Amino acid sequence: MTAAQRPLPRGVVARYAIGSIGTGGFATLPGLVLVYYLTDTLGVAALAAGAVVTAAKVWDVVIDPWIGDRSDRALARHGTRRTRMVVGAVTLPVFFALTFAVPPGIGPVASGVWVALAFLATATSFSLFQVPYIGLPAELTPGYDARTRLLTWRVVVLTIAILLFGAGGPEVREAFDDEHVGYLVMAIVAGVAIGLGMLVATTVAPRRAAAKQEADVSDVLDAPPAPDASPATPAPEVAADPGGGIRGAYRDGIAVLRRSRAFRVLLSVFVLQGLATGLMLAGAQFVATWVLHDRGAVTYLFVALIAPAVLCAPIWGVIARHIGKERGFGWASAIFAVAALALVGLAFAPGPWVYAPVALAGAAYAGMQSLPMAMLPDVISHDARVHGDERAGSFSGVWTAGETAGMALGATVLSIVLALTGYVESVAGQAVEQGPAAVLGIVLAFSVIPAALVAASLVGIRRYPLRRADIEPVSAVEGAVR
Repeated sequence: MTAAQRPLPRGVVARYAIGSIGTGGFATLPGLVLVYYLTDTLGVAALAAGAVVTAAKVWDVVIDPWIGDRSDRALARHGTRRTRMVVGAVTLPVFFALTFAVPPGIGPVASGVWVALAFLATATSFSLFQVPYIGLPAELTPGYDARTRLLTWRVVVLTIAILLFGAGGPEVREAFDDEHVGYLVMAIVAGVAIGLGMLVATTVAPRRAAAKQEADVSDVLDAPPAPDASPATPAPEVAADPGGGIRGAYRDGIAVLRRSRAFRVLLSVFVLQGLATGLMLAGAQFVATWVLHDRGAVTYLFVALIAPAVLCAPIWGVIARHIGKERGFGWASAIFAVAALALVGLAFAPGPWVYAPVALAGAAYAGMQSLPMAMLPDVISHDARVHGDERAGSFSGVWTAGETAGMALGATVLSIVLALTGYVESVAGQAVEQGPAAVLGIVLAFSVIPAALVAASLVGIRRYPLRRADIEPVSAVEGAVR
């Protein structure tokens, strides 16, 4: 094995992957319980609850390109993206706990405002970490397969985190007779775990000479050269003064969208799939409570979804090495769409059989996460090579904004479906019954609508233009084939 083919150090792969404890926790727990907390504990109307969650996510969409621009600027001036990542990791646990710390009895309107402001601050902290975190793989290694390995293990940790937070969070909540106390303890425990995971990941952010490229990433990490590196290809320059305030940040974001067709295609696919998975995530608790008639069944739904995902994430990595990331991504998406569509049977015969299609969806979900995440650094490095300047922060800012928008709109679509089908909200301790239309709406939001969204994304996957030969030199491709 040549020096150019030596893999990333295991410590770097592990520390980067641990960051997904934070991203998995924040993406999962609010999406799973926040709308339900608002409607069934605080008595907030369904549409208003959806608006609260959506407002924070829209704020993310607004600020993520700016944070990406600041990240590029920090790299140019100070040689690292780490500082803002640390700020986000330290502040998020505080704001996350405040989100679920609404005092009992203050009324639905005041409760909704409290949650909106606290969750807005939480989302801001998360973006400070997540935007530069998403852009790091393009800097950590130039190798096509090395990025697949890096992102595969990130998704393994991500799926474990989804399982722990998705199944464990409600269990912590249910350990207390008082719902308000249960939610608060859940938020404190989860917030600390999220923050610690993020802090570990900040340690892999490369340090290099400000506004220069003399320092190689592997030198910074005291590790052997990154795999499949091409000595003949000079590293793109980091613009010394990227952007120009928030207007410049949006200008740069629009610029990377315009100049990279591959990015436009990949982002549109990921947003559609984020909308589908966000809708199913927000609906899981409602399915458990009103379709399966067991609020605790949400834990089993998550185990059924995530256990196969943990096992299958490395398998999708192997598949990608043999047939390409884009083809593997297409297969994973198609399988997920079929599994989601099968869940429509809940409308006619709810029962334990539901865990089988959920498990199939989980196996496919691993590929739907790891492969596009491994394709994003390919897009970033290809763009840098073509245009001669590195805009990883701008790319990751737009990507995170799109991902956030997709997940947020999932909760919004659910709240609209609930409102249209006559869902009855309640406060803690109040017993209500849902009509047949509301139950059917929950099932459709958990099955047919997500399946249609993922099926539509397959059109975009077919249009993705990059292949292995576009990312690595011909010699590296031939070596990989052999």
